[in-house]
Amino acid sequence: MATINDNYLKLKAGYLFPEIARRVNAFAEANSNAKIIRLGIGDVTEPLPEACRTAMIKAVEEMGDRNTFKGYGPEQGYAWLREKIATQDFQARGADIDASEIFISDGSKCDTGNILEIFGHDNIIAVTDPVYPVYVDTNVMVGNTGNTNDKGEFEGLVYLPITADNNFTAEIPSKKVDLIYLCFPNNPTGATATKEYLKAWVDYAKANGSIIFFDAAYEAYITDPSIPHSIYEIEGAREVAIEFRSFSKNAGFTGTRCALTVVPKTLTAKAADGSDVELWKLWNRRQSTKFNGVSYIVQRGAEAVYSEEGQAQIKELVNFYLENAKIIREKLTAAGLSVYGGVNAPYVWVKTPNDLSSWEFFDKLLQTVNVVGTPGSGFGAAGEGYFRISAFNSRENVEEAMKRITENFKV
Repeated sequence: MATINDNYLKLKAGYLFPEIARRVNAFAEANSNAKIIRLGIGDVTEPLPEACRTAMIKAVEEMGDRNTFKGYGPEQGYAWLREKIATQDFQARGADIDASEIFISDGSKCDTGNILEIFGHDNIIAVTDPVYPVYVDTNVMVGNTGNTNDKGEFEGLVYLPITADNNFTAEIPSKKVDLIYLCFPNNPTGATATKEYLKAWVDYAKANGSIIFFDAAYEAYITDPSIPHSIYEIEGAREVAIEFRSFSKNAGFTGTRCALTVVPKTLTAKAADGSDVELWKLWNRRQSTKFNGVSYIVQRGAEAVYSEEGQAQIKELVNFYLENAKIIREKLTAAGLSVYGGVNAPYVWVKTPNDLSSWEFFDKLLQTVNVVGTPGSGFGAAGEGYFRISAFNSRENVEEAMKRITENFKV
């Protein structure tokens, strides 16, 4: 009889966001007249930038002409897109990244999970707590962990708490770890990292032979010029870091799907025989075998992000969501809640009042004012007692949600 991958049985019954959807749907069915406002999942709501739409329409028309039709593209992504990314996103900020080190994909969520395929199972893995659930769950799926303890932590992972006490930036571990997940601007807390802080991590990784997985999906929301957008702005990062980026949150590609992963050719890890192996070669082999590339049409849309019109339009889009975050932060603060994030990031991290658990606060918010957020405990044990509110929604919905909370929600 066929057997299964038992590691999947270690996972909780439902991924965080499907569980939120289940509770919201049950409430909606029982309260058909309720006008629910969803500020939970980090999905964008505003239309794709015009420059991207125009480029994609042109690309569709090209697919209707034998002379310009495109079949399979390069698995790593078209050079014309990778070159623009290298020039404008990295080299313009002093980061020494070449187009050949960039891999176009259908999502940074996918890549942060798939990257584990090129690493061994004997690595010591560190994650922040709270953390984007995909980092933990994909390690469980591939067999890098044991079972959960009483706190819901998986054996085999090193958890680095991030709280108000440490300004939501994890302390450098005192012991050696091999793989380190860092996300800045942070999901879910909205915290950012200084150059000095990232330099400390790079120095740690170099001293310990560690690899940093740096998730920069929200870098477009950084407005403070002193905050780095890429870990490769830090000296020495090419030897210790892989960076993940996305077009989802800056250009609204959540449903269109386009992202990128940077694997420097100077980055190596150890084989079983002790030899150094280029990780670029392994990732290239993995992608060439298991991935046929992002569609030509979508890549043309992504390329348009780097046009003069595209840059202006995505700046307007990002500023729109940042203004939403400002409204959320200021209104909730005025309501007497302890609020973090929402500056240089699209997420606001709220301390639940009156010792309510994060799921109790979720249910109370849904039932009393019909507003949906994300329970902090869904991001890890240290997220208990906190709540994430997303700025990704229309201005009308954000203002209405804040009005309901400030006028009708009793803490």
